[in-house]
Amino acid sequence: MPGVADMPGVAEAETFTPATRFAVPGRIAVSNRAAARWQTATITEIRRETPHAATFRLAVPAWAGHLPGQHLMLRLTAEDGYVAQRHYSIASAPDDPGHIELTLDHVEGGEVSGWFHTLAAPGDMVEVRGPLSGFFAWPGDRPALLIGAGSGVVPLMSMVRHHRGRELDVPLRLLVSARSPEELIYAREYGSETTPVFTRSAPEGVPVGRMAAAHVAPLLADQPPGGWEAYVCGSNAFAEHASRLLVAAGQPVDRIRIERFG
Repeated sequence: MPGVADMPGVAEAETFTPATRFAVPGRIAVSNRAAARWQTATITEIRRETPHAATFRLAVPAWAGHLPGQHLMLRLTAEDGYVAQRHYSIASAPDDPGHIELTLDHVEGGEVSGWFHTLAAPGDMVEVRGPLSGFFAWPGDRPALLIGAGSGVVPLMSMVRHHRGRELDVPLRLLVSARSPEELIYAREYGSETTPVFTRSAPEGVPVGRMAAAHVAPLLADQPPGGWEAYVCGSNAFAEHASRLLVAAGQPVDRIRIERFG
């Protein structure tokens, strides 16, 4: 989510806002009061995902938990008092008490992503507040069709990890678009639930091109009982394109949730 300079995951309520009582099965609902409080987070690990993206694991002892798909506000304060704040999607599944993970693209000119990618090290501390927004959250109780591009896959990966970690029986599918295999975030983690789409270069025998009806239509033609809840995350252009593909394939508009950046 880069929305204001470098925000991978600013949520936008397009049409329908779910009830705030949504909660991950087996967990209590997240407290709005806890979400309003700034907390100190300590970087404990940095993992390189692609040449331009890395995952930052944060220890947040008083973290109240989150729903897959939610985001947080992150704040950096310089020695001279200058403050920079950004929204970032949470990449980790909810079942990791006291820890959260963020995956950040290195955005050219981005104050916060630039600091993370060039200066941050384990032991450094930042401030976080959240989790925020229930619109894009997936409680894990309904079939989910996830479509993302670039760093738009970050909140969707939280859903995939939750689905795997809880061994949920509810159907879940992920279509993820990247320019090349080298730029596919979380490439090592994908399984049979995921179909990658490469727009500029691909492994031998894999077609190259933009996400198309041929990728989306089969999933709508063979959807589970009750249909899909669709989650789309990416740039403005990608979100519009993917949404049109879904609608053309028969997905109800009021069952498409969109989170966009750029």
